[in-house]
Amino acid sequence: MKLCKFTDSDYQAVTEALENRSNMDLFTHDEVVRKILLDLKEKGDTALLEYTKRFDRYDLSVEQLRVTPDEIRLAYSSVKEQEIAALKEAAERIRRFHERQRQESWRYDEDGISLGQMVRSLATVGIYVPGGKASYPSSVLMNAIPAKVAGVDRVIMCSPFPDGETRPHVLVAADIAGVTEIYKVGGAQAVAAMAFGTETLPRVDKIVGPGNIFVALAKRQVFGIVDIDMIAGPSEILIVADHSANPAYVAADLLSQAEHDEEAVPILVTPEEALAREVMVELEKQKKSLSRQRIIEVSLGKECRLLVTESLEAAIDLANRLAPEHLELALEDPEYWVEKIQNAGAVFLGHFTPEAVGDYLAGPNHVLPTSGTARFSSPLGVYDFVKRTSVISYSQAALEKCGKNLNLLAEMEDLGAHANSVAMRIEGGKIKS
Repeated sequence: MKLCKFTDSDYQAVTEALENRSNMDLFTHDEVVRKILLDLKEKGDTALLEYTKRFDRYDLSVEQLRVTPDEIRLAYSSVKEQEIAALKEAAERIRRFHERQRQESWRYDEDGISLGQMVRSLATVGIYVPGGKASYPSSVLMNAIPAKVAGVDRVIMCSPFPDGETRPHVLVAADIAGVTEIYKVGGAQAVAAMAFGTETLPRVDKIVGPGNIFVALAKRQVFGIVDIDMIAGPSEILIVADHSANPAYVAADLLSQAEHDEEAVPILVTPEEALAREVMVELEKQKKSLSRQRIIEVSLGKECRLLVTESLEAAIDLANRLAPEHLELALEDPEYWVEKIQNAGAVFLGHFTPEAVGDYLAGPNHVLPTSGTARFSSPLGVYDFVKRTSVISYSQAALEKCGKNLNLLAEMEDLGAHANSVAMRIEGGKIKS
């Protein structure tokens, strides 16, 4: 970890590096991923099974690709009742929040013209759920429930089963969330299977969910064939804190991000140098008792920054520049300062709203823009699983009224057939002057 004050010579360099902090290399493995995509497109299930055997060490038959109802029942028997209850409570809170995001079709009429927009849900959505360093049932809920609330009929899920190992919490979460089909495949090959379809897996309209570099590259390469949610970078948190903050709380929340993986980005921005130094002490103290200590130490050493600004206003300005995935306002008056926030995936207000509540139970989606992309993008939501179609209707009188201007606009672009298509409908093919 590194403490930098506004007056330090390297402060500007550090903040500029943080602005350009996306360290995911989207080119190194391009050709490897391209080959996997082409193989899946050409060979379907055969290639899918070959790659699953090679990368996940799981030798499946076509009939074993899809998780069966018996396997779901077995998963429930492996999960504690209180864990099932917790998953159900989280699912209900996520559902209630996302129901407020529903969009309706609309129409309006004026002078013989009827205009509007139809809102329709996507037909089939694919969810990718990682299966590497940890099990993420919360990711299942956050990706599947908004799709179901949007009205998506078919929600399929792909998740690797390395060495054939099942993850019962993920399967139970998928059942609670309303996932319709689950397939035991992961990596770029799973993305390819969902994008192109195979004999067994359906082709989807959109792919959502996080993954490793190969998954990210595959999603980027199939975009345009299907839609995707985003190319997610490492998880990150930025905490803006003032004199009222508890250094133990601040350190705990920085550590909660650091434990995600070695590339996670924990940042503190504060005008209080004494607080920053107390947080450093707490980080060293608390990390010793945490189970993912090795990962935490790498993240703290590589990515953690404690930045001391000249004022609280400067701290807020820096937060807006960095556009973090998670932004905590550990401030005496967070309601005042939240009005100053322009760029953040999710904002957590006050001293008793740790980012962890957003990860699991609060209700808003935890699939958030990373690496500064909160400057132009938003959390995953119901609106990501619908499409909008414009509706246009003109009466003859309305067409006649605007015929002259239609003709002028078409002539500006030298598109005579456009003008003619209007003229054919107005008094024997002549537009009124």
